[in-house]
Amino acid sequence: MIDQPAHFPPANHVLRPERKELRWRLLDHAWRIITNGFVQLYQEHDHRVSTFVSKVEDYGRSIEGMTDLELTEEAHRLRRLLHFQGLQRERVARSFALIREVASRTIGMRHFHTQIIGGRVLLNGMVAEMETGEGKTLTATLAAGTAALAGVPVHVITVNDYLTARDAEWMGPVYRALGLEVGCVVHDMPPEARRAAYNCDVTYCTNKEIAFDYLRDWIALGSRVNPLRLQAEYLYGQGARVHRLLLRGLHFGIVDEADSILIDEARTPLILSKSLGSKGERDFLEEAMALSERLEQGADYKIDKASRKIELTDQGKCKLRDWASEMGPLWTGAVRREEIVRLALTAHHLFKRDEEYMVKEGKVQIVDEFTGRVMADRSYERGLHQLIEVKEGCEVTQQPETLARISYQRFFRRYLHLAGMTGTAWEVRGELRSVYGLPVVRIPTHRKMQRRAYPDRIFPNEEEKWQAVVEKIRDMHANGRPVLVGVRSVAASEKASRLLEGMGLSHQVLNAKQDKEEADIISRAGELGCITIATNMAGRGTDIKLGPGVKEKGGLHVILTERHEAARIDRQLAGRCGRLGDPGSYGAILSIEDPIVVAGGGGLAGWLAKRVFGPETPIWRVLARLAISRAQRKVERLHARMRKSLLREDERRGDMLSFSGRLE
Repeated sequence: MIDQPAHFPPANHVLRPERKELRWRLLDHAWRIITNGFVQLYQEHDHRVSTFVSKVEDYGRSIEGMTDLELTEEAHRLRRLLHFQGLQRERVARSFALIREVASRTIGMRHFHTQIIGGRVLLNGMVAEMETGEGKTLTATLAAGTAALAGVPVHVITVNDYLTARDAEWMGPVYRALGLEVGCVVHDMPPEARRAAYNCDVTYCTNKEIAFDYLRDWIALGSRVNPLRLQAEYLYGQGARVHRLLLRGLHFGIVDEADSILIDEARTPLILSKSLGSKGERDFLEEAMALSERLEQGADYKIDKASRKIELTDQGKCKLRDWASEMGPLWTGAVRREEIVRLALTAHHLFKRDEEYMVKEGKVQIVDEFTGRVMADRSYERGLHQLIEVKEGCEVTQQPETLARISYQRFFRRYLHLAGMTGTAWEVRGELRSVYGLPVVRIPTHRKMQRRAYPDRIFPNEEEKWQAVVEKIRDMHANGRPVLVGVRSVAASEKASRLLEGMGLSHQVLNAKQDKEEADIISRAGELGCITIATNMAGRGTDIKLGPGVKEKGGLHVILTERHEAARIDRQLAGRCGRLGDPGSYGAILSIEDPIVVAGGGGLAGWLAKRVFGPETPIWRVLARLAISRAQRKVERLHARMRKSLLREDERRGDMLSFSGRLE
């Protein structure tokens, strides 16, 4: 818990405080499992009792009659008290009441009791699970504002630039009324602007931007990161390394959509690199693609779609060896030629245009599978990106050299104080606790939920599924209800769009190709009769407000056209409707030919549903449901293993590099 500001060293570039490397051993895990149940019960009871909320209400009544100038003076007095007396319970309640009153006056939003509980949970270093639509953005101002008033620099970390800029602008007046500075870090900002933003009391940023800025600082520091040395260098004046650093350290991080950032995106390491020139590289890659096309699937290589891996057989390796004997010197090494051909097969079979990536302005750009957004400055490693460029006929970029790398697990564990909030953390509470030391606390809803769930509808093939989807859209549209159709890829969104165009139904599409129109599309998605087809861009953090007359017709209806790689992501998409007590409904329309079933395998149930029982038999629906749920659970388990493997590899790499004085 945050009880005393002494837990946080002074916020400056010289000291650059961060937590020492955590390493949970076997006995640590055993002890945490034994004690977690008791700790969880105590923490939930501690945060949900009415005494703290009552104190906030009492302080709130005492400041209601103050003028704006008097509130500003009260904020200055409270800031001094928090600096010298720490984050004691009474002071925190007083701060929450002040922030609540300021928010009511500046942005017209007043924190509910449930949001006060959520703010307390965040300030005590936990993950607050709040139902979608319960106002997590406003909740964060309580913890962030209180910590910032106590002199603790705060990073509010979101999943994309759109939400970062929106939240910083939306909540900015609250912080500024308290005498705090607010910064915002998004893509393509120059170093000077980034440094100024991180120097603010509260900084809104994305997980990728802050992690890469952290790596850039490590490169600037080199192996000489001793605080005493940095203090001595500070006397040099503007020539000191400290003036080139972006961050002031890792003090207090509040992670929005914590399960997405800390769990879903933690499968891949963050790699900072620079381009290297290489003559003849395109010829070598084109030869690799040509050789891969000569190999036969099954005989020369095998594809494991569930784990997204391709392995060459002994026969395939022999063929490559024979073919390479007539080629240049680059093909003489067995390891090199087998790896580059395996990557060429991966680019050809496992990476599809408008699903994993898209081609825009002659460049291959990665589409983030969790957010549905383009990651313009990211590339696949080890030559895979260049092979995809050859496949698509694009100009081949130079292969990068790795300068620094770190996993999300190791990065976020370096925060002195870490907290999170999301609507879907309960399913991964064990991993959040064991990896990051973050307990999960469920926050009650402000109003009773009116969200209605329709039973899943499952079809034997995709054609019948999409026909059912458009018919459902047409029925809802005829009743005047807005509809949000959730799809997993750009290709699927364009297919749905073509089907609706064929039926003469007006609609709007939100995917990585329309990212610039995102705010406008979302603003109209809740209007009467509006049809919106969206990838995961509309799955997290987006607030679809209902237009006039929509509540009376039943609210927004969400259609899930595929199962995602985690049930939590499905729940997030369903949470776009029925927010804050509004009416709404959702339902899934699926098929046993969906990509997750094909890739993950449906097991015996899937085999029986496809080959033994027909869709007209009563048992088929049961088997199909089992096949889809089994495929989703299989992918979830695979991703959990990948995250554990990445963390172990990252820790091993850190141990090896620590001998040279570097941890990255």
